[in-house]
Amino acid sequence: MEAPHDEFMREAIRLSIEKMQAGHGGPFGAVVVKDGEIIARGFNQVTSTHDPTCHAEVDAIRKACATLGTFQLTDCDLYTSCEPCPMCLGAIYWARPRRVFYGNTKQDAAAVGFDDHFIYDEIEKPLGERTIPMQELLREEARAGFRAWEEHESRKEY
Repeated sequence: MEAPHDEFMREAIRLSIEKMQAGHGGPFGAVVVKDGEIIARGFNQVTSTHDPTCHAEVDAIRKACATLGTFQLTDCDLYTSCEPCPMCLGAIYWARPRRVFYGNTKQDAAAVGFDDHFIYDEIEKPLGERTIPMQELLREEARAGFRAWEEHESRKEY
């Protein structure tokens, strides 16, 4: 029988506070649950590891996938102390969990200095107007990798 949702969210919140106070990074925690059991815990480690991708959700997803030996979290639920940022949202969609539950909203995060709105704005801009310049280069040569993928006998669809 699945444990109550509140228990899992409280664990994500506990991680967010405990690990932040221990100096690991910002106040964000996440857990991945399968069959009523926590299979992975993640927390923000951006500043402690010097890794801008080490957000709580990404950390929990990486650990859960390693535990399960798969790259998708089918039949799993993700509980996170805050509404996912754009990067984490992308990772979540790639991992394909069944559901996501979150505590704080992105507006709550923005109010304490974690504002991701600029990223959403950037995505909507034409490439030439983005803050970080982006330019296509050697597309035809790069497409060789995709052609090789299409012919690769043991490719895994995802």
